[in-house]
Amino acid sequence: MDNLIGLLRIRVKRGVNLAVRDVRSSDPYVVVKMGKQKLKTRVIKKDVNPEWNEDLTLSVTDPKLPVKLTVYDHDTFSMDDKMGDAEFEIKSYIDALRMNLGGLPSGTIITRVQPSRQNCLSEESSIMWSEGKVVQDICLRLRNVECGEVEVQLQWIDLPGCKGL
Repeated sequence: MDNLIGLLRIRVKRGVNLAVRDVRSSDPYVVVKMGKQKLKTRVIKKDVNPEWNEDLTLSVTDPKLPVKLTVYDHDTFSMDDKMGDAEFEIKSYIDALRMNLGGLPSGTIITRVQPSRQNCLSEESSIMWSEGKVVQDICLRLRNVECGEVEVQLQWIDLPGCKGL
């Protein structure tokens, strides 16, 4: 872990209009991967608009690695069904962190990331200074599925003794 630069806290907020994989609903959970790390949220029963509001924390060693997010439907007696996936880069977020923006008023937008064919954003994503921290709210359109979006928020945690930005 010599090349650890810090921790990325991903708050998995909610899913919107997720695909139905059971009879009338789904039991969704989210798996977040970055490199060899893999974390998951709890399962929310019978809900295609789940609210997780769960924090998953990844150790960042290479800011060029994308974050991969996959939604699954939990099944008791069979393999869990995939309900779509998305991927996003953290490079713009890391660049904003490196700006040392100490004295800005809370709510100041540092930069915006536009949706494109190269990312899974469903709408413009703002990176902003909020209460002494750089945060980014992201709404991801799920791929390989008929419908669904997942909303997440990024926040950085500096660790004493690590390489840093």
